Amino acid sequence: MSELPIAPASNGLTKAEKLDQLRRKMAAIPARSEGTEPARPAVMLRSVDEPAPIVATAQTTLRTLPVPSPIAELLPRGGLARGTVASVSGASAVLIGLLASVTAGGSHAAVIGLSNLSLLAAVEQGADLSRIAMVPEPKDSAVAVEAAAILLDGVDLVILGLSGAAVTPSRARAVVARARSKGAVLLVTEGHWDGVDLRIESQVTGYSGLGDRHGRLTAVQLDVAAAGKGFQRRTSRMEIRSDSGSVTWRADTDGHVTEHAPLRAAL
Repeated sequence: MSELPIAPASNGLTKAEKLDQLRRKMAAIPARSEGTEPARPAVMLRSVDEPAPIVATAQTTLRTLPVPSPIAELLPRGGLARGTVASVSGASAVLIGLLASVTAGGSHAAVIGLSNLSLLAAVEQGADLSRIAMVPEPKDSAVAVEAAAILLDGVDLVILGLSGAAVTPSRARAVVARARSKGAVLLVTEGHWDGVDLRIESQVTGYSGLGDRHGRLTAVQLDVAAAGKGFQRRTSRMEIRSDSGSVTWRADTDGHVTEHAPLRAAL
């Protein structure tokens, strides 16, 4: 394999000039012969101060878990990044929608400590029950966290209900390390977890289909916000609508994504 030539000391060059010099030397390296090693994607050098662009490729898709499309528009990678911990608060429909999207996409999930979570609602949103494991009533929060850590070894998504408890930073770090090493996603709800990578918050803003307190509920409107490490807080209005026996997510026709200042201090 060809080696990158080592440039002599270039005193007096600016950072941009040094980077340009290195690019030219990279370009001079001959291409690999066919059959010697699989081709690798081209690497574009950039300053350490320049953020890398987010490019949708097959590889990045494999590194995320799917979410309902209106929520995907709020997230920089368009899904739940594997190896991360996120918190979800507010309307339970959002948590159910995330569970449904992940299992409908062929991944497996486990739900811990949420005995009241409606699996019927999850099925109506397309969830595959054969890919969901339920641990409804752990003895206490410590047992629930330990169960989550174990399940991260073999499950793509673990949803952990903390029942109002707070997880100590030292225990949280150990579980985060497990999620990262296994490429799984941990969603925590109904409790406090320091240093999460992503926060998803929501609230119900209205209903459709109920006239004068009578009729059949056909849609629920939600305001959903997402904030995370490295990207600004974004909010959008969306709705969950029942059409022909199935439940679908869609962006509210009057809703739009709004970006706010980063909330890094709260993460």
